[in-house]
Amino acid sequence: MADVVSVGVNLEAFSQAISAIQALRSSVTRVFDSLKDGMKNKETLEGREKAFVSEFQDILQSVNRDLNELERLSNLVGRPSESHPLHNSGLLSLDPVQDKTPLYSQLLQAYKWSNKLQYHAGLASSLLNQQSLKRSANQMGASAKRRPKVQPSTLVIPPQYVDDVISRIGRMFPDMSIELFRPNGTSAVLLVTLGKVLKAIVVMRSLFIDRTIVRAFNENVYSEDGKVRYNGGSDARAGEVTDHATTALLHYQLPQMPDVVVRSFMTWLRSYIKLFQAPCQRCGKYLQDGLPPTWRDFRTLEAFHDTCRQ
Repeated sequence: MADVVSVGVNLEAFSQAISAIQALRSSVTRVFDSLKDGMKNKETLEGREKAFVSEFQDILQSVNRDLNELERLSNLVGRPSESHPLHNSGLLSLDPVQDKTPLYSQLLQAYKWSNKLQYHAGLASSLLNQQSLKRSANQMGASAKRRPKVQPSTLVIPPQYVDDVISRIGRMFPDMSIELFRPNGTSAVLLVTLGKVLKAIVVMRSLFIDRTIVRAFNENVYSEDGKVRYNGGSDARAGEVTDHATTALLHYQLPQMPDVVVRSFMTWLRSYIKLFQAPCQRCGKYLQDGLPPTWRDFRTLEAFHDTCRQ
């Protein structure tokens, strides 16, 4: 008796069908070979015609036999079951009450979430490797000798060079106003104004961006004593842009070339000058839950709502 696997396919008939296909192809090849060779040499024309017709009929009958055999075997092979593409997990989709037990949709969502988690974990691993945060067991031990902390060369940057980089970025984007001041020594603080859309406070440590706070255009960024106010703010749109700016700081990481990082981040931040003019590239709407598309893609700078980008 032929073996039948769980998917409903007769393996023995399947093997015989493959042999029948090869025989059919051979018979069809003989048909074309006979037509190519034509009538063989005989004494009379009538004899050549009879011999050719007889041989050609035999070949066509062979093709017909092989074709009938292949059709018979194809009915014995059977069809694989298509009702359970995900094996046992596919049975979850057969539940008639989706609202009470949405296990199948939750399983697919968990699979997507797992892939996204793996992708972001790879990005985080590459960023951590660049920052050289590893510590050896000897250094962490209580008996280990304290080594003098060496200041990275990329952090020792003259303030004049920082001012020059910021001024060049300001000339690149004339529609973005940048004010630079140093309230606490050599560390710079930038007050970036994007038209009449928003304001951003960029706190820098040498030429590295340490923090970014986004405020609405009509919010007062100064306290009563004239200093920059880092806390406060009640605008929901500015709060979302602040969260996205923090994510952008983690994305634009190149410790060997900090000036490129600052220029790339400022280019990304400038894309918010059309915060209320650019529709979402996914849904095409300007507002969703009363908010404009506050997310900007790190590479293309396209606008997305926070829910549409996922």
